[in-house]
Amino acid sequence: MLRETFTHDLRKLQDEVLRTSSEVEQNLKSVVDAFMRRDHRKAEQLIKADEWVNERRIEIGMKSLQLIATQQPIAGDMRLLATTFEIIGEIERIHDYIKGIAKISLMIGDEDIPSHLLQYMPLMADETNLMLHKAIDAYSNSDAELAQSIPPHDDIVDQYYYQSYETIVSYLMENAEKMEKVNWIEWATHNLERAADRVINICEWVVYMETGVFEEMD
Repeated sequence: MLRETFTHDLRKLQDEVLRTSSEVEQNLKSVVDAFMRRDHRKAEQLIKADEWVNERRIEIGMKSLQLIATQQPIAGDMRLLATTFEIIGEIERIHDYIKGIAKISLMIGDEDIPSHLLQYMPLMADETNLMLHKAIDAYSNSDAELAQSIPPHDDIVDQYYYQSYETIVSYLMENAEKMEKVNWIEWATHNLERAADRVINICEWVVYMETGVFEEMD
């Protein structure tokens, strides 16, 4: 009976991680859409939403620690709880980047932005969301092989970032007076690139959860 209760609590904890991750996926899509459309109201909502994600991180983290302290889990369960604790932290950090993009959007204001400077942001967001969705599926289904298949997607995000950077530099060569606000666009794309890196961290923890070996992924 005690084991059944513990297993139920573990599954419930994982479900809470899935729910939080799903919200972050949606917010990542929304923040880029708001950035592209200069939707300041939506940007403000997404900044506010970061409070909920922070609360979820604390709540899930504390529940993980409580189960470790009270149930004395065996090796596999211990790795799952440690992974859960780390993954919810990575999800919260991804949302920090979302909040950062929303703040940058507000800083730019209503100034018209040449569309070609933003062309890679939706592509980066879509690829990062795909990575996050797969990584959380791997966590939920204890699928180390799936987690190990995700890093090539990060290479795609990096390539989009480099292309975006080159586009911005080329534009500034002819429009140096736009330096400040165009530099903010570069920071927004950098946030997307860093969000994808955080997903790779999640993948590393999923592999550890299943194998007991923690190795950084290239």
